[in-house]
Order: sequence, then structure tokens, then C-alpha cells
Amino acid sequence: MSEVPGDLRYTKDHEWLRQMEDGTVLTGITDHAQDALGDLVFVEVPTVGDKLLAGDACAVVESVKAASDVYCPIDAEITEVNDALADSPELINSDPYGEGWLMRIQPEDAEAVEALMSAEEYEELLQDED
Repeated sequence: MSEVPGDLRYTKDHEWLRQMEDGTVLTGITDHAQDALGDLVFVEVPTVGDKLLAGDACAVVESVKAASDVYCPIDAEITEVNDALADSPELINSDPYGEGWLMRIQPEDAEAVEALMSAEEYEELLQDED
């Protein structure tokens, strides 16, 4: 069973979001997503300063099985990216909710994060997919 931390918000596309004290949001792909992809060999992160709309493809994660787009979960500006992933994409496999984060974003609307799925709702989505 995939790990689903209770303090995060989630999307149907298997991204997670963590609200930070400074108002920014840390985001990445879920344990379920990294497990489905398998061993990651390449990660392309977005460019700092990019302004994206919810649903825009903003990053690519590539495994030995496939390449998958990662979508911006809410309207936001990219404020930071995880440069460590260029040399160590496997951080997403080993620590998807910690060292394997993809990007930090500044939401256009701070309440947009709260509108996303709770951990309980995301767990229901995973059960429905099985």
C-alpha cells in the first residue's frame, strides 16, 4: 500500500502539495506515482519564474518503463526547483515526500490548495483505481 501522509493535499494526477509557513507550496509526485513508474533515471524540472495554470505540464519524470508529464496542480509561479534531481532522480523513489520534492510554487490563490483532495479522499481514489 502506498504511503499517503495526512498533512498534504493531493491531485487526481498523483501530485502532492505541502503548504509552507511563508505561503509557498512544495510539490512533487506521490509514493503511488513513483512506485507505478519504477526506477527514475531522469527528471526535468520547470524554470524558476514560469507562471503556470492548473493542469499545465510543467515537469517530466522518466523511468526505465516510461516518461510521464507532471502537471501544475494550481495556478502558480515557480519560485524554486529541486536541482538535486538532475544528478539524483532516484531521490523521488527513495523519499517522494521529502528530498524528492520537485518544485516550490507561489499560488495565485492561497485557498486553491485547500480545495484539492485530502489524504482520505486521495486514498479513496487509489482504492478505486485498484
